Amino acid sequence: MRACGRDAGIPSAGAEGENMQEGKGLAAMFPGDKGIAKHASVVLTEDFETGDIAALKAKWSDISNKAGRPLALETDKSTGRRALKITATLGEDNGGHLFTLLPRASETLYARFYVRFEPDADYIHHFVWMGGHNPPQRWPNPQAGNKPSGDDRLSVGIEPHGGNGRFAAPGAWNFYTYWHEMKKSADGKFWGAGIGPTTPLLVPKDRWQCVEFMTKLNSTPEKSDGELALWLDGKLAMHIAPGVRRGPWTGLGFTLPETGGEPFEGFRWRTSNALKLNNFWLEHYVTEEALKRNRSRLKPTNSVWFDDIVLATEYIGPRTG
Repeated sequence: MRACGRDAGIPSAGAEGENMQEGKGLAAMFPGDKGIAKHASVVLTEDFETGDIAALKAKWSDISNKAGRPLALETDKSTGRRALKITATLGEDNGGHLFTLLPRASETLYARFYVRFEPDADYIHHFVWMGGHNPPQRWPNPQAGNKPSGDDRLSVGIEPHGGNGRFAAPGAWNFYTYWHEMKKSADGKFWGAGIGPTTPLLVPKDRWQCVEFMTKLNSTPEKSDGELALWLDGKLAMHIAPGVRRGPWTGLGFTLPETGGEPFEGFRWRTSNALKLNNFWLEHYVTEEALKRNRSRLKPTNSVWFDDIVLATEYIGPRTG
């Protein structure tokens, strides 16, 4: 995998963007994440160490586990800790998910999770999201193909994408976003905006990776000062702020070139301050459509493991200890 972070030439802050922290963060104060849930900035934690699938149903607002098959709690051999395994089986289901309405809404939200793809991982369709609904909802409501109005919803996903088979499965890390200023696709619908660097951030297989992403909402309805950021194993991989260099807009989003481009306008995520970040969606969604689009071998089952989830209003960083 290519090295990540500013030293590798990955797009970072633009002229107006803040310098972003990397390396150790909030988690460094809580070795093993023990007690981290008590910190004032922490909104959600989940380490899958206690309870069963039924207990997850009680903790999360909405759970998808068709016929009780996709979700399983397993002890990981490399860490000795329990993790959530989600398996998608072609012809039977599209995988599963955990979704929650957060206990409090935020203007800026960081989500850190650990993920491990199986050694022969295939491509996926959608993955992990944060977002907001106004009014709040206790279940996912993505409304694919439809543009938000600006005061009703927004969503930010971080997911591997295959580039129509150009990148080895499961693909390269990419933002996938829905908000009211995204562009129309060629078919007249709005299928979200993908955002990623021109040099792909390839997703490793068969090892745990720490993924953290951040959404900062625009401060007022008139301003385009919203931001996105991504860290991989504690290294800043993308920071998309006003002034960062971007490639041309298309109905599928835009890329972040290492040289050239033009200044990004910034994200005007919302037209009303009543819309805030108030949900988190842990999803492993696999479809035959996405597999065929990436010229996949159509692997019958596709599994991924998640662990050590923390959401907070400040940078979290990798787990220590």
